[in-house]
Amino acid sequence: MRTVFAKALHDQRRSLLGWGLGLSLVVLLETALWPSIGKMTNLQQFLADYPEAMRKLFNLQDFGTGTGFVNGELFSALVPVLFLTYAIGRGARAIAGEEEAGTLDVLLVTPVTTTGLLLQQSAALLTGLLALGTVLYAAVLAGSVLFGLGIGLGPLLSATLAMVLLAFEFGALALAAGAVTGRRGLAIAVAGAAAVAGYLLYVAGELVGAVEPWQPLSPFDQAMSGGPIGAGFRWTYLVMPAVAMLLVGAAAPRFARRDIAVAH
Repeated sequence: MRTVFAKALHDQRRSLLGWGLGLSLVVLLETALWPSIGKMTNLQQFLADYPEAMRKLFNLQDFGTGTGFVNGELFSALVPVLFLTYAIGRGARAIAGEEEAGTLDVLLVTPVTTTGLLLQQSAALLTGLLALGTVLYAAVLAGSVLFGLGIGLGPLLSATLAMVLLAFEFGALALAAGAVTGRRGLAIAVAGAAAVAGYLLYVAGELVGAVEPWQPLSPFDQAMSGGPIGAGFRWTYLVMPAVAMLLVGAAAPRFARRDIAVAH
């Protein structure tokens, strides 16, 4: 029988294809807007009318450049939402979804421990996100070449990695919650609520001075502060996969002790 990792990747193949195609189309449609926006003579004056906090939050101060445009249109909102949606859904499906479908017992009778099952599912989740990251990188690069955005290879690579790791952290939370509870819907709710809370902390840190010292605790700040295109690789990127694996590790003992529900 194939490994759990191989089965998980096989299970993702259709969704990855669909998400990859959709992501490519979104990126190309957004980047196609740049030639007309870049030629706007009153663009800087228009942006100056925005509140300073909003300009900083969505990186609008550099919106008049190709890099700033992609940061504001894609990497500050749309791409994180797409990656998080995929990761949380897939993470919840990895254990809890298998259990609700009555197929988890088939995996557990193979020569794999419950901890090994969690690790292989985590690896499959990360691999799927890396595949989407590759699509994102290629699509933005193609859009940059076609529409003259002038985005550098290195800055784009670090920004893409930030999106992958951000999604992996919350996807791992969904996976861990699903392993602990056995309920896919609850796993999605837990990870979704955590993502909303993390984003609100990130936003509040930009708008409220008293919250700013706590802002670095938000995964969104760790991934998106300063760009992310143009910010370069930051050590805070390492926090996201570390937290992801801590979450999975914390779920392992509870998962090992839990009676697994089997559908008949």
